[in-house]
Amino acid sequence: MNVREILESKDQRKLSMVSAYSYFEAKFAEEAGVDIILVGDSLGTLVMGKRDTLSVTMDEMIWSLKSVRRGSKKGFIVADMPFGSYQCSTEKAVENVMTFLRHGANAVKIEGGFETADLIKYLVDRGFPIMGHIGITPQHASLVGEYHVQGRDEKSIKRLIESVNDLEEAGVFAILLEMVVEDVAKRLTEDSSVPTIGLGSGRYCDGQFLRWHDLLGINDESRPRYVKRFADLKSEIIEALSNFNEEVKSGVFPDERNAFEGAEEI
Repeated sequence: MNVREILESKDQRKLSMVSAYSYFEAKFAEEAGVDIILVGDSLGTLVMGKRDTLSVTMDEMIWSLKSVRRGSKKGFIVADMPFGSYQCSTEKAVENVMTFLRHGANAVKIEGGFETADLIKYLVDRGFPIMGHIGITPQHASLVGEYHVQGRDEKSIKRLIESVNDLEEAGVFAILLEMVVEDVAKRLTEDSSVPTIGLGSGRYCDGQFLRWHDLLGINDESRPRYVKRFADLKSEIIEALSNFNEEVKSGVFPDERNAFEGAEEI
C-alpha cells in the first residue's frame, strides 16, 4: 500500500484502517491484511491511561511509532501529529513531520479542516504525505469538553463542506471523518476526489477505522455506539491471568514440562 494506491482506491474498493501502538499489534494487523495502520495519539488514553490526548508528546509518539514499524515491516503507517507539534510554527511542524518519516512513518495525520489547510498545503508542496481529519477532532474537543456528532445543523454541515474542499485543495491523500452524521458523510464522500475513512460516520465512507482496544473488546471504560466489537479479549485475558494466578498459588504451575534438566536448551 502507498499513497497512489490509496488515492486509486476511491470508488474501487473499501479501505481498512486500525490503530496500533506496539510491536505485536502492528505485526498482527499486517498479517491480517489491514490496509493502513494509524499510530494514534489515543496512545495517551488507551495505553498510558491519561484523561485525554492533549499531553501526549512527540517522544512518546516516536517510541510507539518505532515499535509499530518493527512489527509491520511492509505496512502503510500513518503517525498522528500530537497536540503542540504543529501549532506553534511552520518550521516546527516541518521538523516534526520529518522526524516521524525518519522513524518509519509513511505519512502523518493532522487534525482540523479549513483552520489547518494552509499548513497542510505548505507541507504537501514540500513532498510530505498528509492525511486530514475533520468532524470530531479530539485535540480540539478536549479543550472545550464537547464530543458531539457533527453535521446536525446547517452551520456544522457548511463547516464540514468547507473543510473537505480546503483539505482537497491543500493536497491531502485521504480524510478521516470522525462522528459525522451518516447522510452528511455520504455527501462529503461523494463530493470528494480523495478517499474518506469513517470513524462513527456511517456506511458510505470509502473506508472504515476502529481503534485496536475497541474492536478487540479490551477497552471496558467506554463503548461508543459506532464501535463493533469483533472479539471479547478482555474476558479472555482476565480468565488467562486468573488461571495463572490460581495455578501458581496451588503449585500446579510450573510442572516438569516447564523446568530444565541438564543440557536442555530453551
